[in-house]
Amino acid sequence: MAIPNADQIKLYHDMCLIRRFEEGVAEAYAESFIGGFTHLYTGQEAVAAGSISALNHDDYVNATYRDHAHALARGSDPGRLMAELYGRTSGVCKGKGGSMHFYDDEYYILGGYGIVGGNLPLAAGLGLSVQMKDEDRVVMAFFGDGASNNGVFHESLNMAKLWNLPVIFLCENNFYGIATDVRISSSFNEIYKKAQGYGMPGHVVNGMDVL
Repeated sequence: MAIPNADQIKLYHDMCLIRRFEEGVAEAYAESFIGGFTHLYTGQEAVAAGSISALNHDDYVNATYRDHAHALARGSDPGRLMAELYGRTSGVCKGKGGSMHFYDDEYYILGGYGIVGGNLPLAAGLGLSVQMKDEDRVVMAFFGDGASNNGVFHESLNMAKLWNLPVIFLCENNFYGIATDVRISSSFNEIYKKAQGYGMPGHVVNGMDVL
């Protein structure tokens, strides 16, 4: 049996942290300690942990409304994140953002967004900023399978390729847009292939395998 290296141990730690954090959130939400609404990341831990581990420390992370895991994998303080959910001033957004709007510029996690696909044009804008400043950075923009049917998805990919922006569009395909099966909401279910329509490469990976 191979002994895991430090990077693999870190990945395992991050996935366990995300799972335990979300279990705590679920319990607190059920007991009405958390206001508003929250979307859990349970079962998708490997996606955030694995992809974000490949970034440099100053690359941008642009998340969806299911953003707890992205902030944790990026290195944000779990205590400050939980405080945000509880609406406390010690939270990352002083308790004003809540579950869907984590923002921590210290770790270049530039928010979750409550509108499906609403973060994608902002990711393109970040990429344009990086390009104009001639910085050695990338933007990793997360989105779900449901967002791939939105107009802003297509507009953002088109603009990103047209201007060759340094943006990685990462689809977290859990096969459901809230409660709607992707097979009855999208005429083309191999979402990674939608990138080909804009002349950019698309790849499918196993989101259950962090390596």
